[in-house]
Amino acid sequence: SVPPVPPLRFAMLGDSTAAGQGVRRAGQTPAALLASGLAAVAERPVDLRNVALPGAMSDDLDRQVTVLLADQVRMPEVCVIMIGANDVTHRLPPTQSVRHLATAVRRLRTAGAEVVVGTCPDLGTVEQVYQPLRWLARRVSRQLAAAQTIGVIEQGGRTVSLGELLGPEFAANPRELFGPDNYHPSAEGYATAAMAVLPTLCAVMGLWPETDHLDASRDEDILPVAKAASAAAAEAGTEVTGAHAPWALLKHRRRRRIAGDTEPAEVTTRHG
Repeated sequence: SVPPVPPLRFAMLGDSTAAGQGVRRAGQTPAALLASGLAAVAERPVDLRNVALPGAMSDDLDRQVTVLLADQVRMPEVCVIMIGANDVTHRLPPTQSVRHLATAVRRLRTAGAEVVVGTCPDLGTVEQVYQPLRWLARRVSRQLAAAQTIGVIEQGGRTVSLGELLGPEFAANPRELFGPDNYHPSAEGYATAAMAVLPTLCAVMGLWPETDHLDASRDEDILPVAKAASAAAAEAGTEVTGAHAPWALLKHRRRRRIAGDTEPAEVTTRHG
């Protein structure tokens, strides 16, 4: 008989967006959506560990990484980190914020895991934030997203900008995309964010049919890292991958629809 395929070990780290705060069912969280998408593309089971903590700032990543790496048997092969919103609202200095994130990425990469970071969302789209704070929130969150990108690329990770995903779609349907507390995304909002991250998650695992070659028709380019970081922060769903320093690859991968109604049998979820 054919031996069973070992599960792909996937871990989620970060804050309430990574934990999926605000949805009613576990299968609607970004981690579960990404795990089921990964399982479908890889055609093998996925073992998901979610160590994300609602309310976490980047300085909690050290603890989260330590929890993950403590289990030698289930070392993650690929990790997704979503962090940054609380750093902005609690005014953690961007240099500290990025240093904590870069250290977390380096530790995970050293342990052999691929790392994809969903950068700081654009807080200028949250309805409760009024002008001129909304303009300031937008500027500060974009600046943090760009700085996060530079730090992550330097450590061998990839980033996907989530900024505008809490942007046009959220601004057009705030009732639908923000949850009951009007601050955290709804199930539909999390699905939108997960759809943007999934192609890059599959790409780092060598599972995506699209290559890493540039597609000029999709406005893809090789730019200096800082320029790529700032371009990505302004447009959601943009992936930045390190090329030969100091250059980076800017990609817009095609999104795939993710069904988030049920938790598929092939995904095992364990918290902690």
